[in-house]
Amino acid sequence: MRKMGGDECHHPLHIFFFPFLASGHIIPTVDMAKSFAAKGVKATIITTPLNAPLISKAIQKSKTTIHIQTIEFPNVEDGLPKGCENMDSLPSPFLVPTFIKATRLFQEPFEQLLLQQHPNCVIADVLFPWATDSTAKFAIPRLVFHGTSFFSLCANECIRLYNPCKNVSSDTETFIIPNLPGQIKLTRMQMPGTDFFKFLEEVTESEVRSYGVVVNSFYELEGVYADHYRNVIGRKAWHIGPLSLCSRNDNIKQKATRGKEASIDQYECLKWLDTKKQNSVVYICFGSMPRFPGFLLREIAMGLEASGKPFIWVVREGGEEDASDELLNIEERLQGKGLIIKGWAPQVLILEHEAIGAFVTHCGWNSTLEAVVAGVPIVTWPIVAEQFYNEKLVTEVLQIGVPVGAKKWGPLEEDRVKWDEVEKALRKIMEGEEAEEIRNKAKVLSKQAMHAVEEGGSSCSDLNALIDELGLLN
Repeated sequence: MRKMGGDECHHPLHIFFFPFLASGHIIPTVDMAKSFAAKGVKATIITTPLNAPLISKAIQKSKTTIHIQTIEFPNVEDGLPKGCENMDSLPSPFLVPTFIKATRLFQEPFEQLLLQQHPNCVIADVLFPWATDSTAKFAIPRLVFHGTSFFSLCANECIRLYNPCKNVSSDTETFIIPNLPGQIKLTRMQMPGTDFFKFLEEVTESEVRSYGVVVNSFYELEGVYADHYRNVIGRKAWHIGPLSLCSRNDNIKQKATRGKEASIDQYECLKWLDTKKQNSVVYICFGSMPRFPGFLLREIAMGLEASGKPFIWVVREGGEEDASDELLNIEERLQGKGLIIKGWAPQVLILEHEAIGAFVTHCGWNSTLEAVVAGVPIVTWPIVAEQFYNEKLVTEVLQIGVPVGAKKWGPLEEDRVKWDEVEKALRKIMEGEEAEEIRNKAKVLSKQAMHAVEEGGSSCSDLNALIDELGLLN
């Protein structure tokens, strides 16, 4: 169904892309829209008025045309700050359920949009399970975008189906995830609470009734789990990542403003990195949402200091008062030993630099994939969501990282990672023969990621196949 015209292919398909309102969901969805548009598909991103300028900035220098359509953020009951249209701006993680609940009120205006424009397909975020019902009313195929790995999708489903947690006698006793390749062990402490699993049931039911799933991954990274998800669990799925590579030819300024405007001048940051030896710098960033309490900031600082490694450390502002006070002490204590960035960092640019030797991360899938693309070894510090699954993929399956020792799913106030564990993990991943083995494995995956999105690569082929299949439906 793809028709070639000059240097560009043209396709009659029109696809709606509907990301959840958080940077970690919007960024890969914008990349995905670019990938489809590059194949000649008409791509329209659905969002709210306050998020539209961020998306517009991300696509304004794109070589492809991407449309933006806004719908108003619903008026909700008390609990959300006025004008809060992005989950990153929530003052407390305890408001996340309220925010997700509020987005259910998108359903009516979204259906009005479907009625008016009747796209050929909708790719809607996993956190919009109601979108399957909406698209069904208009006989439009809905694809689910999870924004995570095949590994975590398989692990989630195996735990949902077999409930292995019931077979252990304590929260710290390990269990093997049933029917999942690899003999992966977890504890109940690393599992989310009951409310999360209730929502997961709704998500799964919606997914089963959808047309299929698109995954930001590539076959060479986790082929065993891609096959398991499709052939054993029985879901239709296409791997089309790493989506961040659709912007691999962007200039420094474009990469620096990926997601949001960076809180540091990108040239100043790169100039500082240029003064450091290859593989010598630690990059620390825990995504767009977590705000660390003061005592944990102190443990990280002490671990960094003890390791003697130069560093770039991204700290999210807006935490508790004790965190702000502690950060002032840390800045004074670590002055001259590294860069502390308050706010948003040009992460892709930083990870690409040859001076970066390790990435300490919460194991969000976007960050994990960006490290894979850059060939950077990972120190894992999972917090919530599917991050403990991703840790297992990184450390045990791919063997490109080491765990820092996080043991409990949930609020950081309950995490007790100590400074000596931070130091130990950094030394393990940056010094000695084992560190060299880890780095070599990371470099191999980096090359495979690049090839996957090239013509004839696994992800490029899957994307072409998906577009052709959707074309046959219309």
